[in-house]
Amino acid sequence: QVQLVESGGGSVQAGGSLRLSCAASVYTTCMGWFRQAPEKEREGVATISGLRGTTTYADSVKGRFTISRDGAKNIVYLQMNSLRPEDTAMYYCAADRGWSCGLIQRDFYYWGQGTQVAVSS
Repeated sequence: QVQLVESGGGSVQAGGSLRLSCAASVYTTCMGWFRQAPEKEREGVATISGLRGTTTYADSVKGRFTISRDGAKNIVYLQMNSLRPEDTAMYYCAADRGWSCGLIQRDFYYWGQGTQVAVSS
């Protein structure tokens, strides 16, 4: 079983920055972040593979968000810059031991409880 603990959410004004962290209890090949805004479906934000560090981003966050991981500590980070009100959502950390590290929810078996991000205009 893999446990994921997220931290780093909060409230910020548009244009500001936040960094989310997610600590996994054990190593997993894929880790990523998904988000769900009120009355919207959950969507992929960014993922990273453990083997080569390959990253994948949603078009809406490219150039603003950066995903990274500390393999030794099984921690994945999401640096969010130039935040916009439309980035407001609950952000979920996800992990899987498989080899498919895309922005597809069903490829991730383990999920965190979520951390709230609110961006005001």
